[in-house]
Amino acid sequence: MLAVLATVACSGGERAPLSRSGFIGAELPTPLPKPDFTFTDSKGKPYPLVERTAGQVTLLFFGYTHCPDVCPVHLANIAAVLDKMPDEVQRSVTVVFVTTDPARDSLPVLDAWVKRFNPAFVGLTGSDSILAAAQATVKMAPAERDTLPDGSGGYAVGHSAAVIAYTRDGVGRVMYPFGTRQRDWAHDLPALVNYGQ
Repeated sequence: MLAVLATVACSGGERAPLSRSGFIGAELPTPLPKPDFTFTDSKGKPYPLVERTAGQVTLLFFGYTHCPDVCPVHLANIAAVLDKMPDEVQRSVTVVFVTTDPARDSLPVLDAWVKRFNPAFVGLTGSDSILAAAQATVKMAPAERDTLPDGSGGYAVGHSAAVIAYTRDGVGRVMYPFGTRQRDWAHDLPALVNYGQ
């Protein structure tokens, strides 16, 4: 289900209808627990995801720093909207970017890349097994390398284009596909922060 939803981009000039809980994003038919893994942050320190993001709205996104479009657009849009949000909302949202290309996304590369969008964004990496297990836990298709056809030996990484939003109770409730507009993030971020309050 997520794999299908992740490929659907928001389009058109009209705002999408709200979900049953009042979100523009696609509300998940079955809520997901936050993946309980310890990653490594971009400073080289252990990052137990559930513990470090407890009580926060967590926007979880799997991607890679060499991504030509999906990853930078998603993070730039979220950063632009968060920057205009009240302090209370900004303090209540943690954006977590997990690399699907640990071979190229060294800690310095990952750190510089996420921080250029917002200094508070968190960049994470881990072993191939942890990264694969984390993607499976959130029901996303595993990222796959695709060799570039130009003979350079380079590669792209096919990965899910979805951001999963976890409300403060640690439950993944809403999915945002590539193409989610800034105005939709601006509507949903306060709604995510206030969910269940």
